[in-house]
Amino acid sequence: MIKFGPSGAGESFYAQGFTKTEQAADWLKDKNIDLFEYSFGRGVNIKDEKAQILKDAFTKANIEISVHAPYYINFANPDDEKAINSVNYVLESAFMARKMGANRIIFHPASQGKEDRTIAVDRTFLRLQNLAEIIKAEGLDDMIFCPETMGKLVQIGTIEEVTRFCQIAPFYVPTVDFGHINAREQGSLKSIEDFKTRIQYMIDKLGFDRVKNFHVHFSKIQYSAKGEVRHLNFDDTIYGPGYEPFIDACIALNVEPHIICESAGNQTEDSMAMKAYYLSKVSL
Repeated sequence: MIKFGPSGAGESFYAQGFTKTEQAADWLKDKNIDLFEYSFGRGVNIKDEKAQILKDAFTKANIEISVHAPYYINFANPDDEKAINSVNYVLESAFMARKMGANRIIFHPASQGKEDRTIAVDRTFLRLQNLAEIIKAEGLDDMIFCPETMGKLVQIGTIEEVTRFCQIAPFYVPTVDFGHINAREQGSLKSIEDFKTRIQYMIDKLGFDRVKNFHVHFSKIQYSAKGEVRHLNFDDTIYGPGYEPFIDACIALNVEPHIICESAGNQTEDSMAMKAYYLSKVSL
C-alpha cells in the first residue's frame, strides 16, 4: 500500500492546543495517517532523551518516521571544509534518526552557485560517492538516504541528476518532490502520463525494486521563471501539481511510495485527502 503523512503536524495540531511533537503520534493515528517527517532543517538539535520519547510515541502509534537533514547542505561547494560539514550534517541526521526509530534521511544535494552546472553536478557526484563510503564505514548502510529533487533552477536536483546520484549506492533512494519538478519545469505535471514518464525513468535507471517504495514530497507550489517561490495548499486553483493523476500513475506502475505532504500549514488535512483518494481507487 502507498503510505501517506505530513511533514510536521501543521497548523490544526497547534490550534487544538498541542505543543509537543510526541503528541502528534496519537493525533495522527486517529486520522489514519501512516507517516510523519521530522525536520532538522535548522540543525540536529534534539537530545537523546527527546529522540527516545519520539521513538516510543510513534512506534506505539504504528507511524513511520523519516527525518529531513539540515537545509543548508551543499555537496557542490568548492570549499572542501564546507563540504565536510555537509557530510557531517547527513551523518548527524542519520545517527539521531536511528535513535528516533526513523530509517529514511532526506537531504538537499547541492546548489550550483555561479559555477558551470556540469562542474557542480560532477563535484556533487564525487562527494556523494565519498559520503557513501563513510556511511558504510559508520555502519549506517542499513538506512535509506534520499537526495531530493529541487525547485529552483540554481539548485542541483533535477530528476535526472538525483537518479544519477542514486546509482552510486543501493542505500541511495530518490526523494522526488513533484511540486519542485513542476515549479522548475514551469507547470509540466498535468496528466497521468506526465507522472508515469518521470517514475518510469527512475525504474529504467535504478530498477523496479529500488523505486517501488521511493520517497515523495508533494504539495502545490507557486513558481516564477526562476522556479519555486513558495508552498501552497491543495485549495489553490492556479498552481499545480494535482495529486490525483500522480496517485493514478503510481497505481498504474504498481509503485508504493512514502508520500509526505508539504502543504503550507494544511499538510495533515491534505495528506488525508490524498489517502482518501487513493483508497477510493484501490477499493474499486
